[in-house]
Amino acid sequence: MSGGSQEEVVVVGGGLAGASAASILAGAGRSVLVIERDAEARHKVCGEFLSIEAQAYLAHLGIDLDALGACRISRLRLVRKRTLIEVGLPFVARGLSRKVLDEALLQQAEAHGARIFRGQVVRSISADHPEIHIDMGPDGVLVADSVFLASGKHDVRGVKRASSGAMNDLIGFKLHYRLTPNEQRNLGGAVEVVLFGGGYAGLQMVERDIANLCLVVSRHRFEQVGKSWGDLLNFITDECPHLGERLQNAEPLFERPLSIFQIPYGFLHAPDRCEPLGLFRLGDQIGVIPSFTGEGMSIALHSGCLAASVYLDQGRAAAIYHHRIRSDIRHSIRLASVLNQAVRHAAGQQAIFQLLRLWPAAMGHVTTLTRVQEASMHKVLVAP
Repeated sequence: MSGGSQEEVVVVGGGLAGASAASILAGAGRSVLVIERDAEARHKVCGEFLSIEAQAYLAHLGIDLDALGACRISRLRLVRKRTLIEVGLPFVARGLSRKVLDEALLQQAEAHGARIFRGQVVRSISADHPEIHIDMGPDGVLVADSVFLASGKHDVRGVKRASSGAMNDLIGFKLHYRLTPNEQRNLGGAVEVVLFGGGYAGLQMVERDIANLCLVVSRHRFEQVGKSWGDLLNFITDECPHLGERLQNAEPLFERPLSIFQIPYGFLHAPDRCEPLGLFRLGDQIGVIPSFTGEGMSIALHSGCLAASVYLDQGRAAAIYHHRIRSDIRHSIRLASVLNQAVRHAAGQQAIFQLLRLWPAAMGHVTTLTRVQEASMHKVLVAP
């Protein structure tokens, strides 16, 4: 990398959103450079639930989930204390770890002609009309016509998100387990959502014999139970013995759980006229949907594919993309935020259980309302 080198498109971040955009742009013959902060794909705090919409985008990008070993999920079990309700999902979902999926998407982008710089950190981004400057620290400065900002939950100096008003008192944890063969069979084919005081957890199989436990808890509850992963897990399994049974004699596959603090659930980027022409925000840089709905990966893929589509059709007109993506995901994020608030409190949890007892199909309706709508996807996935 040489200081002051000129690039057509620089994608900052090689996760779902960034890699999908890079793959489409490079496949269309554009010169694309992806800057990925990690030297190799890694695990991330994520529920690793692929909805039918996410699967459609991955198929569009040429990703074979069966070849990657993704599991199939057709049922949802909602668990609170000693009560369990099971309903069928309105589609067959898939489970796949982010480490495997992110690497597959980056390799696909590279196969299409994108250049991938791994282990590189962007220090700051600034505009010098009509160009955008990317400070790489000791590696110099890149000059780009357009930047696709897909840095996930990591903000970049000069183009930080204005996330005021979003929920930021939440902590996320994630740990992979190898369950006993009997518990693998009991869990197989379902995602279990466990509601507990101050938060919720999701447990599902991903590839091979691996189960992913991902949870969100309020900072207040975490501090109240002792401010350690062990104390938190004991609190949850004491309140919900079902999860304790699932994890009995399970082998943790990480040395310690992954964690992330101050998740800005409910964040939705507001158009800013001061932002430079050609700066496209993707994934968590455009909006953060609460994980309860399992739609985060779908929105990331939608944003990457939509941004690439707009760029190929309209050039550097990022404002057009931001208007469209905001319209596509605004209602989903708002509804998911309301649900997220409800499931964190006992009264809301009880109300949800009572609703599902009386109207089991309600979960399917809610699932549909919080997803990227078919009409929005059609504009991206179907060539004009």
